[in-house]
Amino acid sequence: MVFGEITTKANVDYEKIVRDTCRSIGFVSNDVGLDAENCKVLVYLEQQSPDIAQGVHGHLTKQPEEIGAGDQGHMFGYATDETPELMPLSHVLATKLGARLTEVRKNGTCTWLRPDGKTQVTVEYYNDNGAMIPVRVHTVLISTQHDESVTNDEIAADLKEHVIKAVIPEKYLDEKTIFHLNPSGRFVIGGPHGDAGLTGRKIIIDTYGGWGAHGGGAFSGKDPTKVDRSGAYIARQAAKSIVASGLARRCLVQISYAIGVPDPLSVFVDSYGTGKIPDKEILKIVKENFDFRPGMISINLDLKRGGNGRFLKTAAYGHFGRDDPDFTWEVVKPLKWEKPQE
Repeated sequence: MVFGEITTKANVDYEKIVRDTCRSIGFVSNDVGLDAENCKVLVYLEQQSPDIAQGVHGHLTKQPEEIGAGDQGHMFGYATDETPELMPLSHVLATKLGARLTEVRKNGTCTWLRPDGKTQVTVEYYNDNGAMIPVRVHTVLISTQHDESVTNDEIAADLKEHVIKAVIPEKYLDEKTIFHLNPSGRFVIGGPHGDAGLTGRKIIIDTYGGWGAHGGGAFSGKDPTKVDRSGAYIARQAAKSIVASGLARRCLVQISYAIGVPDPLSVFVDSYGTGKIPDKEILKIVKENFDFRPGMISINLDLKRGGNGRFLKTAAYGHFGRDDPDFTWEVVKPLKWEKPQE
């Protein structure tokens, strides 16, 4: 079922998009949880509320700097120097394991795999005065859908050899690392047939895996006026730029909005005690270098540019930490600051 509000002059074949997407994931028969060719597709889309449109767009008469936020709420961006991606290691590894599951299924390495699956990685850290230093991987959890012919022993062996070893650096694994591989025993019934819900439920997986914070709003399916998406993107760029510029080893940036109001209600920075200068000075630098008004975020991050299935890429494997030119919010903005005397 596809439902929501949209205002467009485009002629969109929503049913084709749904079927093509399901087919590309691998949901091609009832045996795997959904048949892309024969499932029923219900489309209930309405035009955006004129009350919201007036407050946000002003019937499209407003200049970019005047465009108000599409809703109220608060958004967070997070960055840490523990990985090259400036993302939490636990989340990076869990995300890469998920991507690897898809890869070995589609390239035929593990013919018993089916589309549904989950990953989770527990990492032991050393807290270095607020900075987080990964020490070792404590536990790896993978639950993945499979056909009826494969045994649990075969599943565990293939996952260790073709998925875990290919993703997790050897230095993080030791004889004490715990592996929970399909711990429930069987996972034949999966996909929407096994467990169905609404798009946007996996907001923590889309962000930082529980690190930092989250305001509660999903990203996917929203245009740039919806600050749930654009605000979170600019907050990530700000946090990443702070860490990349050496201002802090770990950083959280928070912003909040009111519907129809362009300027954020608040901007907040927390370096967890790792800042090279006080947080209030980092906040001043952030305000001087980033424009948090929704219309300007859209322009500065080029969020209305389409092509290459740009936002489709964010539907799997997270919205952050990706080395892709379409992820403009991952581009570090150099921040100038004077280092204090030693």
